[in-house]
Amino acid sequence: MGHLDHATFGWLTPALSYVMASIGAALGLRCTVRALGTTGRSRRNWLVTAASAIGTGIWTMHFVAMLGFGVTGTEIRYNVPLTILSLLVAMIVVCVGVFAVGYSRDRARALFLGGLTTGLGVASMHYLGMAAVRMHGAVTYDPALVALSVVIAVVAATAALWAALNIKSPLAVTVASLVMGGAVSSMHYTAMWAVRVEVTPSGEVLLGATAMQFIFPLAVGLGSYLFLTSAFVALSPTAGEREASASAQRPVENAAAH
Repeated sequence: MGHLDHATFGWLTPALSYVMASIGAALGLRCTVRALGTTGRSRRNWLVTAASAIGTGIWTMHFVAMLGFGVTGTEIRYNVPLTILSLLVAMIVVCVGVFAVGYSRDRARALFLGGLTTGLGVASMHYLGMAAVRMHGAVTYDPALVALSVVIAVVAATAALWAALNIKSPLAVTVASLVMGGAVSSMHYTAMWAVRVEVTPSGEVLLGATAMQFIFPLAVGLGSYLFLTSAFVALSPTAGEREASASAQRPVENAAAH
C-alpha cells in the first residue's frame, strides 16, 4: 500500500485551503443577506453571486488542499473534464440550496431540503474530483469515513444556509464564515483519510494534467475571482445604506422645489 501524504508542502496547503473556504463562505453569506433585503431581479442576482462564491470557495478549498496530496511510488495527474465537471456540480448544487432558502415561504422545510441537497452535492463534488485523479494503482475507500464525510458535508451546508437566514451583522458573518471554513476543511480531510491506495509500479505515462499545469492556475484564477467579488460586495451599498441616502436626499430636493 502506498504511503499517502496530505501535506507535502507542510501547513501551507491546509492553511491556504481553509482561508479560501472561509472567504467563499463569508462572501456567500454577505451576498445572501443582501439578497434577502431585495426583491425581483436584484434578489436573483445576489443569490447567483452567493452560490457562485460558496461553490467556488468549496471547490478551490478542495483542490488547493489536493496540491499537497502525494502518494509514494506514483505520480499524480488529473482528468481535466472530470475536474471541471466537479466545479460545475459544486456551483449548481449550492445554487439550488441558496435559491431554496432565498425564495421559499416555509423556511424550515427549505433549510432541511436545501441543506441536504447542498451537502450531498458538496460530497459529490469531492468524490467526483477524486475520480479525476490518475495514478499507478488502485484507489479504495473506508466506508465508515466516507459516510462520516457526507454527514459533515450535510451538517456544514445546513449550518451555512441557517447562518444566511439568521446572521446579519458583519462580525457575526465573519465568525460564521470561519466556522464554515473549518467545517468544509474537516469534510475534505475526513474524506481524504478514507482513501487507500494500492500502488502498482508502472513505466506507462499517466494521462491527464499535473497539479501545477492545471489545478494551480485554475485555483489562482478562482481565488482572484473571490477576492475581486469580495471587494465589489464590500464597496456596494446595502439596502439600509441606500435607504438612508435616499432619505437624506429628500429634504434637499424638497428645499430646492420651494
